[in-house]
Amino acid sequence: MRRDFSQLHNQRFDLLVCGGGIYGAWTAYDAALRGLKVALVEQGDWAGGTSSASSKLIHGGLRYLETYDFKLVNKALAERGMLLAAAPHRVWPLRFGVPLYAHGRIGSWRMKAGLTLYDLMAGKLGAGMRHRHFSAQEFSRRFPLLRAQALRDGYTYADAQTDDARLVLELVAGAQAAGAVCVNYCKVADLIETSGRAAGARLEDRLDEARCEIAAQQIVYTNGQWSSTEREARSWSRLAKGVHLLLPGSQLDEALLLTAPADGRVFFIIPWYGRTLLGTTDTDYRGDLDRIAVEDADIAYLLAAANAFLNTAWRREDVIGSYAGLRVLKQDGDSGANPSSLSRDWELKTTANGTHYSIGGKLTSAREDAAVIVDTVCAQLGRSIPCATSARPFPWAPAEDFTPWHARTLAQAAALGIDAESAHWLQRRHGTRTAGVLQLIWGDASLAQRILPELPFIYADLLFCAQGEMVVRLDDLLRRRLPLLILARLDATQLHSLANRVAAVLGWDEARQAREVELCAQRWLTP
Repeated sequence: MRRDFSQLHNQRFDLLVCGGGIYGAWTAYDAALRGLKVALVEQGDWAGGTSSASSKLIHGGLRYLETYDFKLVNKALAERGMLLAAAPHRVWPLRFGVPLYAHGRIGSWRMKAGLTLYDLMAGKLGAGMRHRHFSAQEFSRRFPLLRAQALRDGYTYADAQTDDARLVLELVAGAQAAGAVCVNYCKVADLIETSGRAAGARLEDRLDEARCEIAAQQIVYTNGQWSSTEREARSWSRLAKGVHLLLPGSQLDEALLLTAPADGRVFFIIPWYGRTLLGTTDTDYRGDLDRIAVEDADIAYLLAAANAFLNTAWRREDVIGSYAGLRVLKQDGDSGANPSSLSRDWELKTTANGTHYSIGGKLTSAREDAAVIVDTVCAQLGRSIPCATSARPFPWAPAEDFTPWHARTLAQAAALGIDAESAHWLQRRHGTRTAGVLQLIWGDASLAQRILPELPFIYADLLFCAQGEMVVRLDDLLRRRLPLLILARLDATQLHSLANRVAAVLGWDEARQAREVELCAQRWLTP
């Protein structure tokens, strides 16, 4: 992956996609595979907004059955099954436990009915992922971190997990390989109209303020939370903040779905890269779109919700990292409605000048929604080209059966001195590009060592990402390429050391290194 703003200069495109999160990435990838000439621009880094601030889940949305949103659940479950098959390195099964306590909001028979319906809706794509019932004693043995007092019984069911930022990155790489011009840190300064119709855009390179104009027959905004700043889109959407905390690992490889006693909201406790991910909140947001803070009240809410179920309480000082993101929800006209009650479904809006806006949606179902966007674009262009992304293997998925590829790659990694856990995550992060990471170690055996003893990331991974994954800023590398900034309590000395490690491949002199460390510390380090 290479960033080249000059590829945009004075070009004519069939489609300009503005926004490089999950919806922009899927749209650009789909359109490029259909043979359209595509430009994808992002004003910050790929997945720099909501698409790297999710719960890292590919799921049907069990809780939406309570609101009878069967269409959304059905769509998401179909996509979950497809993604598990098309991207086994990128999306993997994750089982969830649901404890049922005396005086709980949902009884056992009702949970049984909901899980049975969930399994039925998943159909053949959910084979091997059916729910199971456990007595109180059995469930306590399976989830020893939960308090056993008043536990009546429990269930487990299956969904799936991913690394959201790397999911987006792989799709951007796929779009670029299919011919799309993809540039991060590229701002749409304004649109160009001809006879009242959007016909192009003036673009600005945010690194050196260079500008260019492009022509585009169709333009779609997939810029998530920033769509609320557009006059046309402001009335269509509502923003809700979601906060997640990173805590020490629980030694479990299964997650938990729980209900907060304070307000009845569903939240998750999820294993992720050896840590525990706790989230999420759901509150209205009207603040700065570029500085979404994790407030003390958010932390207190999540810790209280979790501690109501745990044998050993988490404290504020146990929190290793945190992040916040904004969900874009469809505005239903009731401004007083609780954000949790609003639909997570998606729609495409088109303004009088022909510009399209993607509103709402979910990480799980973004591919299908993006197909609708590209269908609409193709119809406007007078072309009839079917979607090419459904069930298509991901760009970095092995061509052979996943199981033998997985075993062979683990053996190669072990032979180079990479520990088993790091090798496991290396495959999930890079897929077939793992071979490129291993190649670096052939030249320097020290690169097989972990960056931090407690986390499964090695120096070769850091260097590989810096070399070929369109890294511009230090926090691109340490937050989204490798999520070290939320999984560890880094200090300024460590930031300097890591910046120095990649300075040569990124062309950073000492002054640039110091500036990147300062910017990263301001954004991510606790004062």
